[in-house]
Amino acid sequence: MNKALVTGGCGGIGEAICKKLANEGYSVYVNYAHSKDKAEKLATEIGGIAVCFDVSDNNAVVSAINDIGRVDLLVNNAGISEIDLFTSISNKKADKILDTNLRGAMNCARTVLHEMIKAKSGNIINISSMWGQCGASCEVDYSASKAGLIGFTKALAKEVAPSGIRVNCIAPGFIMTEMNNRFTEEELEMIREEIPLGIFGTPKHIAEAVAFIASDKAEYITGQILAVNGGMVI
Repeated sequence: MNKALVTGGCGGIGEAICKKLANEGYSVYVNYAHSKDKAEKLATEIGGIAVCFDVSDNNAVVSAINDIGRVDLLVNNAGISEIDLFTSISNKKADKILDTNLRGAMNCARTVLHEMIKAKSGNIINISSMWGQCGASCEVDYSASKAGLIGFTKALAKEVAPSGIRVNCIAPGFIMTEMNNRFTEEELEMIREEIPLGIFGTPKHIAEAVAFIASDKAEYITGQILAVNGGMVI
């Protein structure tokens, strides 16, 4: 059975990805940093395994992935954000955003690649954001980290393609998760009006995109950015 490691696996999008991959026949490793109970409950539900490590801590990443063994599919989903003026974000918070969203993905990819290259097979999917494509006011550090993921995807895809490894990126649009509870009904309606399809995305939309990119149906696709945003960014 192929192994899939999903970082940030028990958040809204992460949970949907884990459930979908389990349904697709993967043995799913649900990564978490703090939400132990939630991760273990999800792992039990899908027949997977919960693994605790902070993606920004490279030593912890290496130790955890060595314990897992060869990973066939890595989904770099772990991420954090902060809405504030660029000049108001502390250096500590800015570092944490970059360390988690970008360097965390790089830490995980660098570690799993050793075995993937030996096997001449593997799949890495990075979860970016539409803000990584066009930028968002008051989310500058977040946008920069997600734009970095796009550049990382393209460069790494070129480097490891000769080893039979595919690297792609999914850029979600406005996805209805708990993170968006901060918006009022009026604000949500204003956002919805900016989406050409007129509906909000759901974690399931992202999970379905991950399953497709991970499958043999996408065997000739690498280094690409799949925008799942209802037409909000084209």
